[in-house]
Parts: sequence; structure tokens; C-alpha cells
Amino acid sequence: MLSVPFSLVGGIWLMYLLGYNMSVAVAVGFIALVGVSAETGVVMLIYLDQALEAITARRAAAGEKLTVEDLSDAVMQGAVYRVRPLIMTVAAITAGLLPIMWGSGTGSEVMRRIAAPMIGGMVSATILTLMVIPALYALVKEFGLRRTLSRDHPA
Repeated sequence: MLSVPFSLVGGIWLMYLLGYNMSVAVAVGFIALVGVSAETGVVMLIYLDQALEAITARRAAAGEKLTVEDLSDAVMQGAVYRVRPLIMTVAAITAGLLPIMWGSGTGSEVMRRIAAPMIGGMVSATILTLMVIPALYALVKEFGLRRTLSRDHPA
């Protein structure tokens, strides 16, 4: 759920830059943004968990324990596997919404206000999903791993 506030920040920044006020249309755009950003954050965590499970299984099969270096490798591997799907998701959403931002005619003012939070939020959510979530995942898992290792080998 950490991806939701970061995506909202991007949406709010773009709303500010465009000079849009909060309205029902803007709220609808933010609701759609929250759904997409939560999904991308969850999928990133799934990829990170799968990479860590694979390395843990390899270590267990060899009769060894997981190390901090293994954890770092798993986070890098999981994040790298998620780059292309995430960029494709963001590119598809942005490419689909940019014509709405440039459009004119009946209903275009309302549609721009729905699309603007999504475009701004997708930019900030992408940065968060690719950089912050793997870093926080590594910190949390490393803390737990170090506690387990110190419990197994007291000084």
C-alpha cells in the first residue's frame, strides 16, 4: 500500500501544474490511479518474493543458509524481472490518456480532469515501484535475516 501515497503525490503535482481544482472528475481519476498503483506495488512484491524463494530453495537444497548477499541478489533479480511489465503498463496507460489531455470538444474539460491525476500519478508510482519498494523490501528482509542469524550464532 506504500505505492498509493507516492502515486497520489504525482497526481497532485500534475493537478497543481495544470491549475485544476478538486472536483468529482478529479476524484474519479484519483480512484482509478489508486487501483493501478496498488496493483503495481503488489505485483512488484510478488516478483521479489518469488526471487527470494528461489534462492532460498537453492540454498536449502545445498544445505546452506541464506546470506545477506543472497538477499541482495534476490531483490535485484526480482526487481529486474519487473521492469519491462511495469514500463509496459505505465506506457500503455499514459499513451491511452495523453490524447484525452490534448483533445478538445464536447466533454474534453471533464475528461482532462479524470486523466490528469492518472498521468501524474503513474510517473511517480513508477519511480517508487522500481526504486523505493525493492530498497524497503531489502531493508526489512535483511533486518529479519540478521536477527535470525544472530539468534542462531550468539556472540
